[in-house]
This record gives sequence, structure tokens and C-alpha cells, in this order.
Amino acid sequence: MRLKLTMDRLKKRIAVAAKRVPADLVIKNAKIINVFTREILEDNIAVVDGFIAGIGQFEGYETIDASGKYIVPGFIDGHVHIESAMVTPAEFSNVVVPHGVTTIIADPHEIANVSGTNGIEYMLNASEGIPLEVLIKLPSCVPATPFENAGATLDYADLTPFYNHPRVIGLGEVMDYPSVMQNAENMLHKLIDAHSKDKHIDGHAAGLNGDGINVYMAAGIRTDHECVTSDEALERLRKGMYVMLREGSAAKDLITLLKAVNENNARRCLFVTDDKHLDELINQGSIDYNIKLAINQGLDPLLAIQMATLNAAECFGLKSKGAIAPGYEADFLIVNDLHLIEIDQVYKSGKLVAKNGKVTNSPVLKIEPDPSIVNSVKIKPLSREQLQIKIGNGSLANIIEILPNMIITKHLIEEVDSHKGLFQYNLEKDLLKIAVLERHKMTGNIGLGIIKGLGIKNGAISATVAHDSHNIVAAGSSDEDLLEAIAHTSEMKGGLAVVQNGKLLASLPLSIAGLMSDMQSIEIYERLKEITQALIKIGCTFEFNPFITLSFLALPVIPELKITDLGLFDVKTFRHIEIEIQKMMN
Repeated sequence: MRLKLTMDRLKKRIAVAAKRVPADLVIKNAKIINVFTREILEDNIAVVDGFIAGIGQFEGYETIDASGKYIVPGFIDGHVHIESAMVTPAEFSNVVVPHGVTTIIADPHEIANVSGTNGIEYMLNASEGIPLEVLIKLPSCVPATPFENAGATLDYADLTPFYNHPRVIGLGEVMDYPSVMQNAENMLHKLIDAHSKDKHIDGHAAGLNGDGINVYMAAGIRTDHECVTSDEALERLRKGMYVMLREGSAAKDLITLLKAVNENNARRCLFVTDDKHLDELINQGSIDYNIKLAINQGLDPLLAIQMATLNAAECFGLKSKGAIAPGYEADFLIVNDLHLIEIDQVYKSGKLVAKNGKVTNSPVLKIEPDPSIVNSVKIKPLSREQLQIKIGNGSLANIIEILPNMIITKHLIEEVDSHKGLFQYNLEKDLLKIAVLERHKMTGNIGLGIIKGLGIKNGAISATVAHDSHNIVAAGSSDEDLLEAIAHTSEMKGGLAVVQNGKLLASLPLSIAGLMSDMQSIEIYERLKEITQALIKIGCTFEFNPFITLSFLALPVIPELKITDLGLFDVKTFRHIEIEIQKMMN
């Protein structure tokens, strides 16, 4: 939407600033949020060709009377995966723009793990010409680790051509810390490539101590969104990192991390959603929700807005974003109430794009994905015997314990029930079975494990959303329901399925890489409500979202214990381990 700066446009902008010619648009009687000085200034704003030409008394061809309402810079989501909302970029825009988000920094590593460069190209093409500005970070770790099987492998030579795209601004979250620390050649090439092109590099420092942060900073990695404690946040701030305060669907870290934020370090903090489901985006909001939550926790509203705008812009070197000031892009919101962040209107490049919670002009974009993207689920026939876990009577087992609303897990060791040398479900102890099936190349790989804390009493769930390799992940209270749920997921060419007593209760097809639907957001939202009711029927209490939690149990870069298509994975030692430990002594 932004017009390329030419000699004529620069002359015109200067002429408007000098009051020689009228502006395209003047907003009068505004309470301007100045994020540089954290003041509220009552003045007028002149806009020309999508940029702010000046603050003061101006004449314009069009005038808007703000009537004493607040003018706030457009919000920036500093790290988000569009695919996690299960919608196309155009539908994602329709959902988040009314919440005041005008720019996002998106990492398409979800679809890249399934479809490689075809997936990246699809996300770039599908995000053209929408009211939301989608800036892209190239996926740095496809696959995330060598301990699983993804649909693609991307090395530095695959990524390099994409840097020529004007909306590609850097290298996405580097989650393969061992490759950085050990100077793995392919990783070093990716880092050097980004540095040589003066591109920003995102980090992923889950569980790293000060020594690990030293390694990342030395490599030129400057951000982290994986802090889960205030001490971790302070460690990163003291080492010079930008800290991303995340409030998503699976990881809800914001309230805890705010304890680390103060007047001295807040300028190095910004807000992100990372992974947020469509229903929560619709019901709660996006970055506006982060701001409201921060204000409710006692943060000064002007400081919270500064973090969501100027801080994010400066973090990524977006020199013309994040403020209401001359020479900055005219991305702004008209807000009724500063404490409630009650958004009346949203403007992108000086044009009204949302009003009263709805987009004003939703472009109908139909970008046809490459055939490989919509035919991404390929598995071999599955039998009940393949889902059985061999374990001796009275044995101790390595168990994945779920921590509600967190993507980290606890490595639990407990005695489990067995019969004839096979693991037996224990619903009283909430010990269920989890399976990860490779679904990209028909290898037949099946990783099995035991989980505690998912809460299913009678049934099973299955999905092709399983970070980051996005194999099929399924969990439940019986082998029969597991088989049925997996079968439905495969038949849909990807998606979510809830099964009970061999019957499908609810589903959501995700035909685009098994991650996104080509339906409109309102249709997907209704299907998600049906899934919620089905989850309640099989026993879930919704202390957390079971599907979101399940999707992160297959991510082997987040502590402590996870599972891949190759089996149970100990993140602390970075190796696969057996389920069974030993026989208990009588």
C-alpha cells in the first residue's frame, strides 16, 4: 500500500510540510500520543501520499475531526506465525487490522517445514495487496533439528534469493542453538548471508543461560521471544538483547515477564503474539490485548503503547514506522479510551482500513497454492499394533507432563500400568498415549510416548499442526479412537479431528499444507466452536487449549521432554531416549 518515494513525491511532501500546498488529509482536534517523549499533545496532523508531512496547523483536501480522541501509532506484532491462526494472510489481515495491528513481522517457518521454498513463495504472494503490511523473516531452521523428519530442508542457498524481495527483512528465529555454538557450516552461512545483506536476525533462546546468550549475541542474534521468567528476561536485557513479551495461545508469558520491565529497560522490550489461534484473536485481540493486559498489570499506558510501536520499529530498523511524526508512515489509530484501548478507526498509509471492529474494504484474493502444498499428507496404512507401547509390569517410564498454558514440559518419571508387556492407559492418573506420525514422505515413522495432564477422559484428538515439522500428532484414551482420529486427519488432507467411541465429533479441514484453511475466518471460527464443544464432550476442562498444547509437544527445541516421529526426545541432553527406564524392585 505504501507508495515508492520518488523525486516528485518527496517534493510534494516537503511542499505540504512547508504549507505551500494543501495536504491530502488533515486530522484536526487530536490528542496525539507522542511515543518519543511519552506525552499527549493536542494538535493537528497533515498526511500526504501515505506519510505524515507535519504536526501543526494545516489545510487539506480532506479533513477529519478527531473530536478530542487519541491518535495512536499503528501497532506492530514483532513476531508472529500467520499459519498458527489457520487462515490465509488475507483472512489474517481481516482479523487483526481492526485490532489496530498495521504491521507484522512474520516468520513462515511453519509452512516452510511442510513445503519448503514453495511455502515461502505462497506466503509472500498471498500477503500482497492486503491492508496489513506483512514483513517476512526467512525460516532459519528447516527442519528445526536433525532429530525429526520435516517436509523440506532449506540451506542458505535456498534462502538467499528471497532477500531480494522488498518485504523480506531478515533471518527468522534461530532455534538450533547447538549448530550456532558448534559453528555448523550451514548455519554459519545463513548467519553470514544475513549479516552481509544488513538483515536482522531473530533468536530463539529457550532455556539458555548466560553462556548461551553470550553465544547468540556474539553471532549477531539480537532478539528472544522464549523467556518464561523475569530472571531470564533480565539476563537477556543485560546482555543487550531485545526482549519480546509474548502472549499467545499456548505460551502466556506476559504477566510474568512484566515483572522485569521498568523505566530503565523498557525501551528494549516489545510485544509479540508468536502463535495465536483464530478464536482467541477474534475474542481477545492481538497486540491490543497485550497492551490492555500490561495496563491492567499497572504499566503506564503511554509506556505500553511505546513498546507496541516505536520499540518494535526500532528493534527491526523500520525507520519510518512506530510514531506519529513528520516523515513517518501514516499508520495510526483513532482511539476512544486510552486505558481500555478502545479502537474506533484504523488507518494504513493514510487510508481508512477498519472502523468499529470491522475492515472497511476486504480484498478478495484467491492465490492458488502449488499442488504440493495442498497434497501434503502422505502416510502408510496404520494398525493398532503399531500404536502399542512395550513396557514391563512395574516399570518406570519417561513421561511428558503438560504444564498448563506453557510450551515447556516437565520430564516426569513414574511407574505405569502394563498388561502382557504393553502399556495400559490410566485415566485416574491422566496417563494417555501420544503418537507422532511422519506425514511428508511416507517413511512409516511413528514416535510413541506417554503424556500426563492432557485431560481427555474418553476419546482422542489428532492434527497436522505439530510444531515445527508438522507431522501428524495424536493423543487419546484408547488405541481405537487414536486410529480413527488419525484416519480422519489424513482423509481431510490435513486438519483437526476429535473422535469418541470411533465416531467423529468435530473437525476442521486445513488443506493448505495441513496448516491453513481456504475458508473465510468466520466459517473457521464456527468450526472451532464445534471443536470446543467436542473437546468438552471427551473430558477436556479448558484450563488450556488441548490442540494448541498438543501442537507444541512435538517441538524438540523447547525443554524438557518432547516427542518426534523418531521417538521420545530429551531436550536437555538433545537425544532420543527410551520410554521404559527399568524394572521396579520388589
